[in-house]
Amino acid sequence: MSNTRTVKDYIRTIVDFPHEGIMFRDVTTLFADARGFRMAIDQLLHPYAGMRIDKVVGLEARGFILGGAIAHQLTVGFVPIRKKGKLPGTTISQDYKLEYGEAIMEIHDDALQPGEKVLLVDDLLATGGTAEAGIKLIERLGAEIVGCAFVIDLPDLGGRKLIEGLGFDVHALCEFSGA
Repeated sequence: MSNTRTVKDYIRTIVDFPHEGIMFRDVTTLFADARGFRMAIDQLLHPYAGMRIDKVVGLEARGFILGGAIAHQLTVGFVPIRKKGKLPGTTISQDYKLEYGEAIMEIHDDALQPGEKVLLVDDLLATGGTAEAGIKLIERLGAEIVGCAFVIDLPDLGGRKLIEGLGFDVHALCEFSGA
């Protein structure tokens, strides 16, 4: 392969997963390739070079992989936002809408301090529901979001418009049309 590969080239598409008609964008192939993974981390960080970032917050589950690597690169702490019931300490919760129903995300109530600058990270931005829940949790703890970074944007599902409409910068490395 040539050296002109992009992050998108490392992502495979799995047809009809988890349901018929879904084109699943699988980032595990990106994570498994050392060059591709490094490229993604570097590109996710690029717009925030020189900015103060105190913590990286990753959304369950692939956001943990990206967020951990970014936090390491920045030499800052990493904070997970998890599905309800997964964190052992005292948490605050935020419900959000899924395609079919609702779910709840949680963060430890002492994970962020008022005034801390936070970068929110996940692998995929679809409808924006999970990211919006993460934003609300971060804001409830008094931290300030400097940006929201994703490997993939699915613009047809409206997540970017939702997050930007809330007043936040969205940085995505690539887009795929459709669902």
